[in-house]
Amino acid sequence: MSDNPRSGLIEARSIDWVPHAERHGKLWHQLPLWFNGNFQYFSIPIGFIGPGMGLSLGWTAVAVVVGIVIGTLFMAFHASQGPHLGLPQMIQSRGQFGYRGVVIPLAATLFTYVGFNVADQVLLGSGLKASFNWNAQVVAVLSAVAAALLAIFGHDWVHRVFRWILAIALPLMTIVTVGILLGFGHGAPHGHPGGFTAIAFMAQLSAAAAYNITYAPYVSDYSRYLPATTKSSGVIASVFLGASVSAIWLMVLGAWMAIRLGATDGLAGLQQAGDNVVPHLGTVVALLSVLALVATMGMNAYGGALTVLTMIDSFRTFRPTARARVIAVLGLAVVWFAISESISGGAVQTVEVALTLMLYLLVPWTATNLVDFFLVRRGHYAIVEFFKPNGLYGTWAWRGLVAYGVGFLAEVPFMVLQGLGGLNYTGPAAKALGGVDIAWVVGLVVAGAVYWLCARSLDLSAEIAIEHDEQPVLD
Repeated sequence: MSDNPRSGLIEARSIDWVPHAERHGKLWHQLPLWFNGNFQYFSIPIGFIGPGMGLSLGWTAVAVVVGIVIGTLFMAFHASQGPHLGLPQMIQSRGQFGYRGVVIPLAATLFTYVGFNVADQVLLGSGLKASFNWNAQVVAVLSAVAAALLAIFGHDWVHRVFRWILAIALPLMTIVTVGILLGFGHGAPHGHPGGFTAIAFMAQLSAAAAYNITYAPYVSDYSRYLPATTKSSGVIASVFLGASVSAIWLMVLGAWMAIRLGATDGLAGLQQAGDNVVPHLGTVVALLSVLALVATMGMNAYGGALTVLTMIDSFRTFRPTARARVIAVLGLAVVWFAISESISGGAVQTVEVALTLMLYLLVPWTATNLVDFFLVRRGHYAIVEFFKPNGLYGTWAWRGLVAYGVGFLAEVPFMVLQGLGGLNYTGPAAKALGGVDIAWVVGLVVAGAVYWLCARSLDLSAEIAIEHDEQPVLD
């Protein structure tokens, strides 16, 4: 396996800085990547959440749109850091949390990657069994192997595979959707058509917001090969448009399936609706959606591997080679496969609980990171110092750690978790609000404000001096 960054099919870089000479990415690649990242049937059952709690189709659509817009804004602003710094997202987070302190948000991020792939694998097994009566264990093995292989080949192959799948799936899914709008999807309201409740609305909104916020820890992993001269506005717009349109599309479609078809499985509902529009079209679209979901698992595995390597490097410095990344991918595949095989709960409940936990864990980090990048340091970092255990950013940076800890603790009284390993928790503040979950909003505001206040004492002069002097060293 070659570690020459310019040779071989397998990407040679992992958590190291991408030199300007290797910045071969294209801005237009961002939109199809993130469009297809949500253009798979994991998005569909998220639209089941509101109707399952008595929310009408119209109010579910409103909650989805608001949630996706909020979540995607954070995600897209993180994406702009990739071309500017040429680093994986969580390496840059050493600037807020310290060389070793970054393991705190890294642990939350790793939970996100594993949680997504566990939920993906559960959805694949239940969906393919419901639609085609395929063996769930065989599906689990094949999907884990395929996802791991894509992650091993790396950055460029993830981009390529996503574009290939999207080129085929987009026109077919458009036919299905137009057919439904014209009344060819059939179906009738199952039970009461629903109305509005604040609890259901916030549950749907939070799940939608979490869906794209959870991309934030690794969105810049896929933009770091863009030239440093790429305009931030272009990156933000491309990522926002791609990730938001496809997610809103399929979540609202999922809500329609839940209400009009009585669907309880996203893949089976997609197959039924598509076949109603054109015979056998639903089967083809469903299988393409499966491929897109497996590809997204590969994307998660790639980011997860970079997270694992960053955690290891934070305590024992090593040479970041392709071989190390491959080993990390394989280890993660074993972990998510084993966990998913032990889960016996329903797929929709698995998705909802996983997304809620991810949101609680990631919101304090995203607030801290974005406040630091855009308001405190304003994009100016001494990149060489990210790779020094006793460097300028410190070992345990108290400002970021305090902001994260206070932000997370502020969420606890507002949390609502149902079905977490058989346990249920509703915080006292959430009870006072009638069970409405606004924990992530509280965490976002508190963590961002605390970091902003703590960072007022930062002296950035040394960082700026090193930043101006380091370019020849990095190249």
